[in-house]
Amino acid sequence: MHRNKILNLLKQYPEQVEVRSKFINFIEEYEDCFDRENEYGHFTGSGWLVNKQGDKVLLTHHRKLNMWLQPGGHCDGESDVAKVALTEAVEETGVEDWTFVNDAIFDIDCHIIPARKSEPEHFHFDIRFVFVCGENEDYIVSEESHDLAWVPISDLSDYTTEESILRMARKWQDYSQSL
Repeated sequence: MHRNKILNLLKQYPEQVEVRSKFINFIEEYEDCFDRENEYGHFTGSGWLVNKQGDKVLLTHHRKLNMWLQPGGHCDGESDVAKVALTEAVEETGVEDWTFVNDAIFDIDCHIIPARKSEPEHFHFDIRFVFVCGENEDYIVSEESHDLAWVPISDLSDYTTEESILRMARKWQDYSQSL
């Protein structure tokens, strides 16, 4: 079953128990959970993109949402969500030298995407993985962004009040000390 890999990763994810249950129920109920055509919702993959020193994160000022967020995007049928997260990191930043810290889920977030044009309101079931940048941190701003920035993790609240971003910053402080 194409959903087994992400289902197993979610079952190993020890945090956010209620949200994790919502993700697992969604996977089990919707075989098309990776497809954008699922009008209830679909999976997205994104990356917590840190520099080699681990003290900055690369954020995008998202063009459609007008917010500073981690790069990521729709799975569009791809069931390997980590692969999606890496592909989106490269596409949205122009940085090609990313290394997985490990293949474990770093964070999950389920959020509503407002209705737009012919697209109804729906959920994004976002799964986040950690990537560390290599030597070259030079990025390219894509059409999906107003801007990109290497933001000191200690200064994130100057860029966003988005709880999921601030939660990842708190998690990263604990996580990076265990590496």
